[in-house]
Amino acid sequence: MSEFVYADELRSGEEIRLGSRFVSEDEIIEFASAWDPQWFHTDPVAASAGHHGAVIASGIHTLAILQRLSVDAFYSRWAVIAGRGFDRLRFTAPVRAGDTVSGTVRVTDVSLDEARGRVGLDYEMCRLDGTTVLTSAMTVFLWRRGHGPAAEGARPR
Repeated sequence: MSEFVYADELRSGEEIRLGSRFVSEDEIIEFASAWDPQWFHTDPVAASAGHHGAVIASGIHTLAILQRLSVDAFYSRWAVIAGRGFDRLRFTAPVRAGDTVSGTVRVTDVSLDEARGRVGLDYEMCRLDGTTVLTSAMTVFLWRRGHGPAAEGARPR
């Protein structure tokens, strides 16, 4: 297994490409039924007469997809302590059934103290046609090399 990536190894300006995810109507309805049961997410017949002309993914679903793509692309290999929060989170276009989404993450800032680092990230997630569906900034805390549980032998999956 490879080692974690630590805060002191990241540099402002680095870009990370996310993988992609196909979003089906069944997935949109299933997620929304559990977490955001509004008619334009859960009822294809009613949604067809609504503003978007079909069911669309909940913003929370879109954010969950972004999180999964991020974990797969880099978080699972970073020495993460915790996320601090999202800033300027915007849902700029709907995710529709049949869309495939992907994106990029850019490291914007790395501020280090003795044991950890605060890392700023800018996110952009798009449909395959290039339409941006989500933008955000996020701050996460990572251990510095030699600190935290990762220093005691924990390894990424």
